[in-house]
Amino acid sequence: MKHVVVLILMFVAFPPLPSAAVLSTTQEVEEALTCQCSCGLTVHSCNHLQCSFAVPRKQEIATAIAEGKGKEEILTSYMTQFGEKVLSAPTTTGFNLAAWITPFLALLLGGIVVSLISLRWSRQRALKEPKPPLVTEVTDEYRERLKKELERFEE
Repeated sequence: MKHVVVLILMFVAFPPLPSAAVLSTTQEVEEALTCQCSCGLTVHSCNHLQCSFAVPRKQEIATAIAEGKGKEEILTSYMTQFGEKVLSAPTTTGFNLAAWITPFLALLLGGIVVSLISLRWSRQRALKEPKPPLVTEVTDEYRERLKKELERFEE
């Protein structure tokens, strides 16, 4: 019983800190949103001084984070307000999963196709090339000729 009381007092005196995944910065949220002023940048990096979209959103995001809202909650509210086009990266659910998988799948399939084609070409070339005849025995005539050539070479 004494240990339970000590543990409760420790949790009251030193509450557990929220994990880094729960805490969000304004920059993280701003980078996750695309500016709608047609600059093509994120809300965080929009370079228009008086942008009609980015400037108010930066203030709204800072206020929401100060209120304790998380990144996902803020992004969800903007998604319901503006649609999925406001996100700087597609979601990983439903049909949007194809936007994440397709490039890697295309690279993998392309690599397989190139490998198979190069294998086929190299095999065809190997079959078309004439192979040199194999010499199984060296005759005495050639050995004698080799000895004479070597003796001449050494002199």
